[in-house]
Amino acid sequence: MDWNPTHYRKFSAARLRPAIDLLARIDLESPRIIVDLGCGEGAATRLLRERWPHAELTGVDNSEAMLHVAMQESDAVRWRHGDLAQWRSLQPVDLLFSNAALHWLPDHERLFLRLLEDVAPGGVLAAQMPRNFHSPSHTLIADIAMSGPWRDKLAPLVRPPPVAEPAFYYDLLSPVVRRLDIWETEYLHPLRGDHPVAEWTKGTWRKPFLDALTKNERTKFERAYRDRVSAAYPPGPDGTVLFSFRRLFIVAHV
Repeated sequence: MDWNPTHYRKFSAARLRPAIDLLARIDLESPRIIVDLGCGEGAATRLLRERWPHAELTGVDNSEAMLHVAMQESDAVRWRHGDLAQWRSLQPVDLLFSNAALHWLPDHERLFLRLLEDVAPGGVLAAQMPRNFHSPSHTLIADIAMSGPWRDKLAPLVRPPPVAEPAFYYDLLSPVVRRLDIWETEYLHPLRGDHPVAEWTKGTWRKPFLDALTKNERTKFERAYRDRVSAAYPPGPDGTVLFSFRRLFIVAHV
């Protein structure tokens, strides 16, 4: 699956806010080596560059389309194309930062412990992941996938929520780090426009499902999803849709 940078940036301010909140809780003074794992088109990476202008900064992503945009906008970062599930640093990292990327990867018990192995003593692993998978915006995707004529195509894409409860990450990480900060924030995004929640998920969680369909199937899937998600998130009197979105934050000090 490759990403559509133009569509992803449609809600760029709302998507970047969690990265800003995560960055605010990192109390490193002068990290020498920083990696942004799952950097996308580089919006959060640029914030890292602004805060630590003298660090050796690398952005890693598996989307060539996203990296192409990132490279056009900043040459002060080493941009690297690679599989996030297989990525390993060649040297210890002072800050391993990941904003809205690790939920795409399986087996978090092994994943997070492996990532910690790449963090230098005194360094930090900082991650933010969506945890909105029990909300209608996401459950309706699976419901429609399993109830339509495309079921055989889409059933393999339906999977359990990829991000566990906060206690899972606390129990996993607290025995092996010096200090651990875990919290959740539920953002209330005021959205406007035609089917705004459908537009939001079209560029993220719903994309693999749409990519697997023919053009005709995609049109029907879109129609079914828009009808149901619009009923779940009706606009208010002024036309604004309030989209509640929960995210999990982890800051682990090695």
